[in-house]
Amino acid sequence: MKLSMNEATALEKSSLVKDLELCEKYNYDYIEIRTMDCLPDYLKNHSIDDLAEFFQTHKVKPLAFNTLCYFNNRKPEDYKKILGELKYMCEVGNKIGCNTVITVPTVDLEKVTCSQIRKSAVECLSEMADLAANYNMRLSVEFIGHQAASINTFGQAYSIIKEIDKKNLGITLDCFHFHGMASRIEDLEKADGNKIFIVHLNDTEDFRTGVLLDEDRVWPGDGCIKLGKIFHALKKIGWKEDIVSLELFRPEYYRMDLDDVYRIGKEKSIAVIDKIDMIEKGWI
Repeated sequence: MKLSMNEATALEKSSLVKDLELCEKYNYDYIEIRTMDCLPDYLKNHSIDDLAEFFQTHKVKPLAFNTLCYFNNRKPEDYKKILGELKYMCEVGNKIGCNTVITVPTVDLEKVTCSQIRKSAVECLSEMADLAANYNMRLSVEFIGHQAASINTFGQAYSIIKEIDKKNLGITLDCFHFHGMASRIEDLEKADGNKIFIVHLNDTEDFRTGVLLDEDRVWPGDGCIKLGKIFHALKKIGWKEDIVSLELFRPEYYRMDLDDVYRIGKEKSIAVIDKIDMIEKGWI
């Protein structure tokens, strides 16, 4: 498997320039670019053409834009802004060679029925996927493993994706979020592996279902998530992307030296990847 770094993992001390440098130094294959902060900060002193040239002349490549936030059950004027942001990401993606936009569902909705959530999600994602398709871009929905999220399990997200049934619409499977609301391995085993566009690698402390927060994430292999089961299921259903992206939001790691975050992140991720590969090959 190839390895990507999500910029959130070293967010507070870093920048897109530094992240790109450290991805090269530690031989990461890809980077997930944060569009909320890291990309706008980069563009204060650089251009999109500068970024495109970097990717053309270096090993590390862009995996996805992270993240287009809160697309469903929005006011019309707010949803219109979401479409504008998506259009911008698609235009930039075409210039720098990034073909995937990750989007997340709305959180902290007031009392809204499940049918209203599903209806809005189907309508919005259908329109958003069509917009992205005009740019040959993919849209990848990341369910959020918390009670406050409107789409919070793999089964719920996949059911929506399956109903819409568009080639360029798929799912981001974050291991932390999969664990967070006890998504079912059985649901993953019934899915089409080609619909899993992005996989986020991480682990977590052993808190109960529904209360986990991003700050509870830990290095892969240092927590309680049964990563082997998730990846065994992915292989079983024909997942062929074969790229994982390290995504952590732990304040303790934010205080570390940037170089250490990238070095340790690579070591911890590769240890998990190698163990999974050896199990799949029957070596252990």
